[in-house]
Amino acid sequence: MSTALETPDRRTAEFRTRHPHVNYLNANYGIKSWLLTVDHKRIGLLYLFGVTFFFLLGGVYAGAIRLELMTPAGDLVQSATYNKLFTQHGILMIFFFLIPSIPATLGNFLIPLMIGAKDLAFPKINLLSWYIYMLGAGITFYALLTGGIDTGWTFYVPYSTAFSNTYVVAAGLGIFIAGFSSILTGLNFIVTIHTMRAPGMTWFRLPLFVWAHYATSLIMILGTPVIAITILLVALERLAHIGLFDPRLGGDPVLFQHLFWFYSHPAVYIMILPSMGVISEIVATFSRKNIFGYTFVAFSSIAIAVFGFLVWGHHMFTSSQSVYAGMIFSIISYAVAIPSAVKVFNWTATMYKGSISYDTPMLYAFAFIGLFVIGGMTGLFLAALGLDVHVHDTYFVVAHFHYVMVGGALMGYLGGMHYWWPKISGRMYPEGWARFASLVIFVGFNLTFFPQFLLGYMGMPRRYHAYPVDAPVWQVLHVMSTAGASVLGIGLLIPGIYFIWSMRYGRFAPSNPWPSTGLEWRTASPPPTENFLVTPVVTWEAYEFRPIEEMRVVGPGDAPAQPVDGVQPKAITET
Repeated sequence: MSTALETPDRRTAEFRTRHPHVNYLNANYGIKSWLLTVDHKRIGLLYLFGVTFFFLLGGVYAGAIRLELMTPAGDLVQSATYNKLFTQHGILMIFFFLIPSIPATLGNFLIPLMIGAKDLAFPKINLLSWYIYMLGAGITFYALLTGGIDTGWTFYVPYSTAFSNTYVVAAGLGIFIAGFSSILTGLNFIVTIHTMRAPGMTWFRLPLFVWAHYATSLIMILGTPVIAITILLVALERLAHIGLFDPRLGGDPVLFQHLFWFYSHPAVYIMILPSMGVISEIVATFSRKNIFGYTFVAFSSIAIAVFGFLVWGHHMFTSSQSVYAGMIFSIISYAVAIPSAVKVFNWTATMYKGSISYDTPMLYAFAFIGLFVIGGMTGLFLAALGLDVHVHDTYFVVAHFHYVMVGGALMGYLGGMHYWWPKISGRMYPEGWARFASLVIFVGFNLTFFPQFLLGYMGMPRRYHAYPVDAPVWQVLHVMSTAGASVLGIGLLIPGIYFIWSMRYGRFAPSNPWPSTGLEWRTASPPPTENFLVTPVVTWEAYEFRPIEEMRVVGPGDAPAQPVDGVQPKAITET
């Protein structure tokens, strides 16, 4: 029999009594308050829990792949099982972790804060997008548990439509549904950025994180319907044999590749552009300088989004497309490297003669820049017609892809989580452990994937579970790669442990711990449900750094600003 003392409202009241700083975490109490929330910050955390689960599950599949490849013979799993392992690893990591990781978590949490808004433009649609994501992920997860899928994450026809006996339709349905989550999120971001900026927040005062997400949202809205329809057509071909892709029925398998890569290459930029936005924020903050060439960096995000839709054919140099088409795609593929190079150059120029602090987020920024440059430079190999024929479908492609996606997108994600964790949780993490984890992750990553460049150049094809016994160098490189994967796995677990630890034992975070210039740092940590107690008015330019003592923000939970050399700081106070 329940009493009044046990009701959620009473427990909420008692919690607020013990914690006078009411914020989005303690404003309401109970599971229902989370599952029905329309607060963009709580929805960002719901996405965080979801993408973390699928990241861990995808990592388990990756570990099994690496264990199998330690020896030349296929002695851990059979070839059919191995096909399922790499397919399910790819589906989980790409569609349910990398694509939603930064936009759905950090983007959801930060964009309204960064532009001075109280929420996203469509709060209920934002919650709906999370439920759609979970529904699609649940259907795909069901397909993996009940028999798996073995087509590769690319679903190439005619194998996926006519020959595979696995759960292609169920997995495709899950990805089809999850695509609507991306579309709704992108739509929400674009409308919010256009219509809900605070007074004085002009387009060229926007943080570069917001510019990156604006470009990403354009790709989500324009590209995601293509992959959704393509996967739907695969299901129709498989169930009704309508003859779109099956050559026996008058179809064309290469048509599927055109449709698939028209989305899937821009999807690379859905994964990497938000990370670039994170790195811009981190580099500026920890160099204490305005971003060199702000306008160029902002428009390079838009240029990457536009060029991304024009280069899909470089995935098909060994298909039946003409040499002339291949030459055009090759040239445009080199051109798309220019806006990416603009960003790297401008980040480097920003750090030049800056007052650099080697805090954990900056370490991840260094890792991102180094690994992304390697991934980008090796991408030029794949954009060259002659070289691509040699390394196509080898481990060279696997290494290149992971240097861009894991070395780029994941490093940006981890850097962003460390940078904004004090704002998200209101607590600081242990800096020593965080720096140690970043070093372990960097070493483990390079030990895992750099040997794969050598394997691919020597001819080791990807997606094979066995390789020749008389190629001892291949086994040595695979053993190195597996050892690196073990180090990488341990390194990735450490942040999860100390983030959870910090929620209870970490010291309270000030409003602006680094300190930085963005609006998100001018409200309490963690923020109140309404983000700002009064609507901010922006009167400064983006990344306008002043002396640290003038950038202290005094709000709930902060210690009063202390004099520096006898001079009282010009603190910004919450009203």
